Amino acid sequence: MRFLLVLLIILSLSANSFASSIFIPMDQSQTNHLKAYGIAYWVLQQDVEVDWLLNYKGGSFLMKYYQNFENELIIRGISYQVISDAQANQIVSEIASPSSNTDVMKLEKAPKVAVYSPKSKQPWDDAVTLVLTYAEIPYDVIFDDEVMYEELPQYDWLHLHHEDFTGQFGKFERSYRNFPWYIEQKQEFYESAKKHGFPKVSQLKLAVAKKIREFVVGGGFLFAMCSATDTYDIALAADGVDICSSVYDGDPPDPNAQRKLNYDNTFAFSDFVLKMDPYEYEYSNIDNTPETRGLAQNNDYFTLFEFSAKWDPIPTMLTQNHEKIVKGFMGQTTAYKKRLVKPDVVIMGENKTINEVRYIHGIFGQGFWTFYGGHDPEDYQHIVGEEPTDLNLHPNSPGYRLILNNILFPAAKKKKQKT
Repeated sequence: MRFLLVLLIILSLSANSFASSIFIPMDQSQTNHLKAYGIAYWVLQQDVEVDWLLNYKGGSFLMKYYQNFENELIIRGISYQVISDAQANQIVSEIASPSSNTDVMKLEKAPKVAVYSPKSKQPWDDAVTLVLTYAEIPYDVIFDDEVMYEELPQYDWLHLHHEDFTGQFGKFERSYRNFPWYIEQKQEFYESAKKHGFPKVSQLKLAVAKKIREFVVGGGFLFAMCSATDTYDIALAADGVDICSSVYDGDPPDPNAQRKLNYDNTFAFSDFVLKMDPYEYEYSNIDNTPETRGLAQNNDYFTLFEFSAKWDPIPTMLTQNHEKIVKGFMGQTTAYKKRLVKPDVVIMGENKTINEVRYIHGIFGQGFWTFYGGHDPEDYQHIVGEEPTDLNLHPNSPGYRLILNNILFPAAKKKKQKT
């Protein structure tokens, strides 16, 4: 018996000596896709590289084996396999085949993440902060002060919370003007504008938008959802033009505002028409509204485009998923009219039936940006004051996976891209 026990120990140690890699599948076999991104980020924090296997079993991860890595995978409830060097090399060889639409993207360093959001309590949640918290990816909350004081360059990746960069306070005047949270937020923004030397909130927000643009030009990665996408571009197009009603800034807008818009300033959109009614819950005709979409929850979907992993690695990374058809979800800005998207923008997710775009990406200067329409991928029609989504109920969410693709994207920036 003693001999058998010693033999088993020897065999176990021998097996572990050959088990030198950890493979994390990201196809349908994965029990928790969202936390798998968190473990990849955590491994990068330990100064260990991670191979992102693009288009291989849903965008799987491969990393060197360490006992503490395996322990962490078990604690977080993530599916994984311990494999030998020979098995790992076989996977890499298979991926390298010219006939296979797959590739290996080496992730090198955990990006430093910032979320642009008011420090005060908001009456709505944010999908990005929800999934970052669930995946256990650390982030800093920054706002106008940090941006204006030139703190953005210390970050690699910036998310724009559901902000209104036009200075119209989310165009909530009709529905929420008597609500304490709205009144307090307006006062907070007025005081912030004054603090930074601007007579109007719209002027402060424009200054912030331009500094964010400088961040991207210098090599930063920008991700925005919902109304932070179209209002950002509208603010840039309206540089030097008053587009705000007197209910927001005390004087009427420029009657020639529409004609004075400069679409050359924008990231994604062109030729859009402003919605000047201060009580209309829309900023422009960029957004595809429920009236124009003609969809309901049971038939609202968008399809992810499949890119060449070897020749288009950037959009390939951003579209890694175990599902190619993703459930739609609404927001103040739900989706974009395709005809208003600039021709050089990469469309990564769309509903061709109604000619709308949901998920887009582009290069600006040395950096990159991604816009994602809608508010919460697992809450079809999220309303102000509603409880935040519990991601313990949605660990395999394809819609939330798209957000986390963007988080890991900057980790690969040192590799020379083929695009």
